[in-house]
Amino acid sequence: MTENELATIAVDICFRIHTALGSGLLESVYEAAFAYELDKRQISYSRQQGIIANYEEAILDVGFRADIIIENKLIVEIKSVEHLEKSHHKTVLTYLKLSGIKLGILVNFNVNLIKEGIHRKIYGQLL
Repeated sequence: MTENELATIAVDICFRIHTALGSGLLESVYEAAFAYELDKRQISYSRQQGIIANYEEAILDVGFRADIIIENKLIVEIKSVEHLEKSHHKTVLTYLKLSGIKLGILVNFNVNLIKEGIHRKIYGQLL
């Protein structure tokens, strides 16, 4: 599947989860529900995957962890906060840069309408 096809599936999953669970739960609950939905669809993914930063010849394993990476093509970063901060958006872009993945979705489940909580992030070339 392409990045855009995976993003469409991810957005659909976000809608399903938000409809069923609503807002205000812990991020770990939404992440587990997201993983469950991916399992149902038999889509490969990893949870809490470490992202390594390189500096010159040094490998810096400094604890960057992406919430969900789908088929090594899409990063999904899950939040459940009152308001997204600029740093949340920058974090997703940093994960994209360090991982070489081009597309990411930042999702804040703590909103009334989930469409207001979904933000698409692109790094590098346009898809």
